Amino acid sequence: MVTAASVVVAVGTATGMITALDDRQGTDEARPAVSESPSADPLPVVPPPPSPSPSPSPSRGALSPSPARTATPTPSRTGPRTEQRRATAPGRLYRHPASQVLDWVRAHPGDPRTPVIESRIADQPAAVWFADFQPDTVASRVRAVTSGAAAQGRVPVLVAYAIPDRDCGGASQGGAPGLGAYDGWIDRFAAGLGSGEVIVVLEPDAIAQSECLSTGDRAARFASLARAGRVLKAANPRARVYYDAGHSGWRPAAEQAALLRQAGAASAASSDGIFSNVSNFHRTADEIAYDRAVLDALGGPASLGAVIDTSRNGAGAPPDGEWCDPAGRKLGRAPTLATGEARIDAYLWVKLPGESDGCTGEPGEFTASYAYDLASS
Repeated sequence: MVTAASVVVAVGTATGMITALDDRQGTDEARPAVSESPSADPLPVVPPPPSPSPSPSPSRGALSPSPARTATPTPSRTGPRTEQRRATAPGRLYRHPASQVLDWVRAHPGDPRTPVIESRIADQPAAVWFADFQPDTVASRVRAVTSGAAAQGRVPVLVAYAIPDRDCGGASQGGAPGLGAYDGWIDRFAAGLGSGEVIVVLEPDAIAQSECLSTGDRAARFASLARAGRVLKAANPRARVYYDAGHSGWRPAAEQAALLRQAGAASAASSDGIFSNVSNFHRTADEIAYDRAVLDALGGPASLGAVIDTSRNGAGAPPDGEWCDPAGRKLGRAPTLATGEARIDAYLWVKLPGESDGCTGEPGEFTASYAYDLASS
């Protein structure tokens, strides 16, 4: 999976569908001070994956998937654990009231596609992206989302996406000017988390797509990510922070787990587990098997779980590896905190359905034709 692009706005949001079908044709109901981390141990040299393709701007909450990769998910291993798994969050996910799809629905009441787009995409909760480096305003913008969710007794999903050198200098290049500035941005992000339950998807691709960095720079990035998790959880003990596991078609599970461990993902002080499939198309069943294998290889407390982006995976990944608004895709399982699957904490819509990868429209732009194809497939 590859990340998103360079032009950003304050907050990107979107929502999803009511009774989405997944690949199995099933349905779902619808700043406290933290010290700098010491550098992680040097990483072994990891052969880079195929060069990533351009991706859309997260300015409107979008990411685009990476080219297909040939890694095979490692079979899940089970072993004795002495700690108990925490209960799944009871609250419902939050639908932020501002998004491109909602804007389109309101502006096109007579369009014949509107009922389908509204009911299957606009009425569902999805992640809110914070992809710009604006440290002076990020706390208030995060607070606006978390307080809105708290007022409704719901759980917001926030994406922190400002790591330096993101996307290895590709279409999604940008973020903070350096790790010191990033640490300060995270401090301010954390200050807006409030005290209610919140899910934080921490820096898509920052771990899986780190091969462009030198060994030292990767270690420094991972130390900063470990610090970020500690800051977020210290600011709000009910915050649930998930780290980048790529997806089932990328790195082998054990290899990804080794990287995750160095970024703090195995520590309950900084992590609640991993996320996978952000803006990609891999089937839910494949992601479940892969995430469990990663968690087994990662170690750490039994409380660690996984969240999966199911926004566009209802038909699985295209066999030809196409990543840019590929035809024939469809919405996946509706967002839910009750998956019924061991160690799978949630299905989320992190990628915002209908926002283009850059082929059916401008990167990150809501495209009604693309949204309708996803929702009516």
